[in-house]
Amino acid sequence: MKSEPWNEIAITDIEGFKIGNAEYPDGGTGCTVILADPAACTGLDVRGGAPASREAALLNPLAANDAVNAVVLSGGSAFGLDSASGVVRYLEERGIGFPTALGVVPIVCASCLFDLGVKTPSIRPDSALGYQACENAGNFRQGNYGAGTGASCGKGLGLKHAMKSGLGAYALAVGALKVGAIVAANPLGNIYDPDTGEALAGIRAEDDSIVDSEAVIARKDVVNTFRGNTTIGVILTNAKFNKTQLCKIASMAHDGYARAIRPVHTMDDGDSIYAMSGGDVKADINVAGVLAAKVMARAIANAARYAEDAYGLKAYHR
Repeated sequence: MKSEPWNEIAITDIEGFKIGNAEYPDGGTGCTVILADPAACTGLDVRGGAPASREAALLNPLAANDAVNAVVLSGGSAFGLDSASGVVRYLEERGIGFPTALGVVPIVCASCLFDLGVKTPSIRPDSALGYQACENAGNFRQGNYGAGTGASCGKGLGLKHAMKSGLGAYALAVGALKVGAIVAANPLGNIYDPDTGEALAGIRAEDDSIVDSEAVIARKDVVNTFRGNTTIGVILTNAKFNKTQLCKIASMAHDGYARAIRPVHTMDDGDSIYAMSGGDVKADINVAGVLAAKVMARAIANAARYAEDAYGLKAYHR
């Protein structure tokens, strides 16, 4: 008899959203866009010490704005924030945004991870790539796509010993409630299967075994860790929540980071999670938060499982 009350669904089964990826493979970078239909109440919780973000202040519960039209996850560090400009242009052309007397103003939030050292640092996600990701919405893939194109993990001994990770997703339904996660996993730490504890990717030894990242960081002779990190993700739900509640759900989703990444939330990471409400289903915030942590942890594991060898970095092999 099935004991769990939830069923696995596709991330694209959650109504109210369209997801698109676009990449610059020669640069080892890309971006992922989550388009709301046409707007979604959104919250944000940032735990890392080095975030690169756009319009984050709008998601403070004290700010007047409640809904956003899109969230962008991008590579390119702070340079990648330019990709949001293309999303703004795409939405404006279609009359989507906050209405003003002078026309609509699209509300687009963005967070970026650091992938500049993977291939060609001068090639970063830009306005054109953000626009392309919007045009690609509806054709979502996990692995070395979108914001996961240049993602890596296990960088406690530098990129030389790191492994390839990427973009992951996972979603569950309990009755009418649907909760899913999309994440670009680019952590300083290692990635683990949250259910079995198996090390999926991280600091790679010469014999291809995975070294305990926490032990490496804790060694007294390791003074400088690699600063090019950050895991950025989005929780999607068809339940109706306000911005304060969504900030709490995003906060609970960070437990998923802790289940699948070790160490996590370091000062060399910019870990951020958005939570977007795209429906009217009535749900308890505690139930949604529990599911948010679960789907986020499994999405991170998928970011490692779906990754492929690239840019001289080895990936998990099933």
